[in-house]
Amino acid sequence: MMKKLRVWLLVIFFVANVSVVHAQQPTKIPRIGYLSALSPSSVPARTEAFRRGLGELGHFEGKSVVIEYRYSEGNLDRLTELAAELVRLKVDVIVTTGPTSTRAAKESTTSIPIVMTNEADPVASGFVVSLARPGGNITGLSNLAPEIGGKRLELLKEVIPKMSRVAVVGTASQAGNAQSLKELERAAAAFGVKLQSLDVAAPKDIEIVFRAAKKGGTHAVLLLQSPILNAHRTQIAELAVKSRLPAIYFAPEFVEDGGLMSYGPSLNDLFRRAATFVDKILKGRKPADLPVEQPIKFEFIINLKAAKQIGLTIPPNVLVRADRVIK
Repeated sequence: MMKKLRVWLLVIFFVANVSVVHAQQPTKIPRIGYLSALSPSSVPARTEAFRRGLGELGHFEGKSVVIEYRYSEGNLDRLTELAAELVRLKVDVIVTTGPTSTRAAKESTTSIPIVMTNEADPVASGFVVSLARPGGNITGLSNLAPEIGGKRLELLKEVIPKMSRVAVVGTASQAGNAQSLKELERAAAAFGVKLQSLDVAAPKDIEIVFRAAKKGGTHAVLLLQSPILNAHRTQIAELAVKSRLPAIYFAPEFVEDGGLMSYGPSLNDLFRRAATFVDKILKGRKPADLPVEQPIKFEFIINLKAAKQIGLTIPPNVLVRADRVIK
C-alpha cells in the first residue's frame, strides 16, 4: 500500500513540475514588418491609423506585438535591401504601404504573408491572381486608383469650366499608373480635354515637368500616385502656386502642405483596415484565402488659401461637396 502511495506521489510531483515549467515558457510575441518607401515623418497619420486598427483588435505595439519599421526615405533602390532584412528577421507578416514596397517584398519572399495597404491594381501588377482569390502570399487593400482618375478630372473641369489641357504628372515606372493614364484618356475624351503626360523619374525632374506644363499651355495639373512626388509635397505645392496652376492630388497630405485639392480613398481608413488582415493572418488564416478589399470611404479636400494664392474662386456647388476645407 505504501509503495503504491509513493508511486502516486511521484506521479503527482512530476505532473505538477511539468505544468509549472510549461507555464513558465515565454509566449512568442508576433513580429510585424512594416515596409515603406517614404520617411517616418511624411505620413504619420497613416502609420498611426494602422496601429489604432491593431489596438482595436487587441494587438498592442510593444506588449502583444512587435513592429519592425523599415523606411527607404524616398530612395526606392533601398527597398529590396530593407525587405530582405525583414525576411532575415523572420517576421510573421510584412505590411507594405504602396506598390513599390509591395514589389520589393514580393521579390524577397514567397512564404511570409504580405498585406498591401495601398495598391492601385494588384492583379495587373502581378501581386494576386484575382481580387476574390489572391492565390499566393499577398493580400490586402486596393485603392482603386485607376478608376477614380476620371472623377479627379471632372472636379478640375467643374472648378475651371474653360479647361481644355491638363498636365498629368507621375512616375511612368510606378505600378498601376499606365492603367490610370488609360482611364484618364477615356475621361478626357468625354470632357473634351487634351492630356500632356509628364514623367518624374527622379526628384530633379519635378521642376522640369512644371516648366514643361507651363510652357505647354496647360490649364491644370493632375498628379498620379508616386512615392517620389509624395516625398516632395511642399516643393510641388509651391511650384503649382508659382506657376499659377490649379492642381488635384491623390493624397490629402498634399493639400495639408499647401496644395489646392485632393480626391481619393481615405488612406487612413485603408491603413486601419489593413490591421484586420494582419489579425486574421496571425490567427492562422492564409493570404491566398483572404479576398483583396476595396475602399469604402473617399475624401474630397480643398485648400482655400491655395486657391486664393493662384487667383482661383472655387464654385459654391463644388465647395459644398468637400469633406474638409482648409482656410
